[in-house]
Amino acid sequence: MKKITIGTCVYDDFDGVYFTLQSIRLNNPDILDRIEFIIINNNPTSKQGSEIPKLLRQVKQPITYLEFSKYNSPFLKGKIFDLAETEYVLVLDCHVLLEPGVLKRLLNFYDCGKDEGNLLQGPLLSDDLTNISTHFDLSKWGSNMWGAWALDKRGYISNGEPFEIPAQGMGLFSCRRDSWLGFNEKFRGFGGEEGYIHCKYRNAGKKTLCLPFLRWLHRFNRPMGPAFNPKLEDRFRNYMIGFQEIGKDTNEVVKRFHGKVPDKFIESVKEELGIT
Repeated sequence: MKKITIGTCVYDDFDGVYFTLQSIRLNNPDILDRIEFIIINNNPTSKQGSEIPKLLRQVKQPITYLEFSKYNSPFLKGKIFDLAETEYVLVLDCHVLLEPGVLKRLLNFYDCGKDEGNLLQGPLLSDDLTNISTHFDLSKWGSNMWGAWALDKRGYISNGEPFEIPAQGMGLFSCRRDSWLGFNEKFRGFGGEEGYIHCKYRNAGKKTLCLPFLRWLHRFNRPMGPAFNPKLEDRFRNYMIGFQEIGKDTNEVVKRFHGKVPDKFIESVKEELGIT
């Protein structure tokens, strides 16, 4: 019986989705009968995008494949929950690798009913495969982003107990399908989900838990540059929308982005959201 859906969104990153998908299949033969996959292709007509369905035709596991080109955004990962039919969902960026045994331990965690409807995340491995980042420190801003990578040393103990964190990078997250609270449908472009979704869970009386065993490796470097063109204006607008929704002061966002995005754009977003 299928227990968990593993889903990802991809935009012109054939190599990323290839190795993410195939590493899961290659390293988890004993639990593949409990897994379904969802792939959302956000640029299906490009050279890289058109190769993805060819790959998926060779995969024997159940895969739901969706082509979506109305707009480009990593927030499409929220659609994975709309498409999933299993009780639990794990969402990955399309260029994430997992430590051996992680998926089996996550399934055991769910089988024991320990999730309680919370948002589950884990330590991000550095490229040295030794150092980790367990969470985001939301008291800081860095690189026009709310939050900074931080460490709780409890994350080094892979067999340790789960512990609450304020936020974490959204390259990997998991929860019960019916407990997913969703991204704001107005979000567009890139950036703004970290911190926002975590506050949304806290506002609903839930937590974000770090599972020390749930370790993931994210490919950040792109020697050829990103396939998409992230715009600072999109990030600013998303933060304004998110802060308004979760009840935080949007003036903090305006202060952080003043001088980095045009004043006219700041005023247009405030007008759009009815902020005086």
